[in-house]
Parts: sequence; structure tokens; C-alpha cells
Amino acid sequence: MSVTVDLDLLREEPSADPVADLARGIDLLNEVKGSERGATLRIYRPSPTLAFGQRDVRLPGFEAARMAALRHGFEPVVRKAGGRAAAYHQGTLIIDHVQPEPDAMLGHTRRFQDFGALFADALRSLGVDAHIGELPGEYCAGEYSVYGTSHSGTASQYDDAASVKLVGTAQRVVTGAWLFTSVLVVTDSAPLRSVLDEVYQAMEIPMDPRTVGAVEDLVPGVNVDAVTEALLNTYRGSGKWNLDT
Repeated sequence: MSVTVDLDLLREEPSADPVADLARGIDLLNEVKGSERGATLRIYRPSPTLAFGQRDVRLPGFEAARMAALRHGFEPVVRKAGGRAAAYHQGTLIIDHVQPEPDAMLGHTRRFQDFGALFADALRSLGVDAHIGELPGEYCAGEYSVYGTSHSGTASQYDDAASVKLVGTAQRVVTGAWLFTSVLVVTDSAPLRSVLDEVYQAMEIPMDPRTVGAVEDLVPGVNVDAVTEALLNTYRGSGKWNLDT
């Protein structure tokens, strides 16, 4: 018999300090681990940020990539979890789901699968043809990325059935708790495509800029508020969480 978890919702504004915004997620994880708070869902719209992975820092082209991010108006930071470089801005939602769990490491793969399905369901409720999986040449490649496909040519100038990455996910596990972070691109994909193209070229990592997209590329007119509500409604309908709004 599954247990429904009470989930506290935090809607936060960005601090204008991307490093502090990243650190806030780790602070929440430590609070949950220490039983200072219960399961928490934090949602915010970040300042323009280029989040590099730990492996990126060791590449010869990292400094050139960092400078490219700055030229495009994106603050370069290095995150503790996740793979390669990802970019986000205020047309993006960052979702930190933090939850206590005694054997947190045991559910590592299952969480990627479950949250991928949750985000795909939320996007489908908005009319997106959403799927889970890695697109060839996508940025910050991941087996459980969520992508959307356009069948009408609205997604990009390149293909009649273009697929674009919409959600990237990462998690951090400590004894007794886990943090699952998702980045969902809603609007204004052009500056993300531009900065990621230059950053990946500087690091000499193959990346197809055509895979960089946003929900509005597939569903014209959608906005951040609509996507937020679709996500929260999917949480409420999952049967897994009691969402405290």
C-alpha cells in the first residue's frame, strides 16, 4: 500500500545571485535530512544562468565557455549535481523536490523514471506531444530528459517534425533524504540556443542547437503561469503527494 506524502509548496523569487539560488536547494536538502522541515516542493524562475557540470570545469575550453556565457548575459556557475552545461533564464522554471527517505539511494533510478513521467504528463495536459528519452545531440544529455515533438513545423525552422528538449533532471542523494531538480524551459528559447551553441563549441562537445527549445515553441501562447499550474495539477492528481498550497 503506497503512502501519500504531505508536500509543502514554496514559490520563491530569484535572489539575483545564481550561486545562492543553487545553494538554497542544498540548504533545503540538509534541512529535510535533519528533520527541520518535511517534504518540500520549491519552484522559482531563475536569473539568466549558465550552469556548468563538474566535468566541464576540467576541459581546456572551459574558460572560453565561461567567457562566452558572460558575453551572452548569463552568469556562469558550477553545480554539484547533473551532467554537462545547461542554460536557463526567467522563461524557465526550476523545480526542487526535496523529500526524506530512509533508503534514499535505493530509489535513484526509479525517481528519474517517475519524475520523467510526471513532467511528460503535465506537458501533455497542455497539448505537447511529450516523451521521455535522450535526443541525439541534446545539451546536458540525459536518458530521462523530457522532449516534445511538433508535427506542424511550429517547433523550429529546421524540420516539419522537430523534437526539442524541454526538461532536464538531476538529483542529489544524502543519507535520509534526496533532492530532485528539474529545469523546464517554457518561453524564449532563442537566447538559450545561442549561448549553448557557443558554450558547447568552446568546450568542443558535440551539441545540436536544434534540440534547444521551449514549450511555447510547440504550444504558441503558453506562458509560465499556465505551465506551473499544469505541473501542480499533475502533482495533485498523481495520488502520491498532498500538496500544501
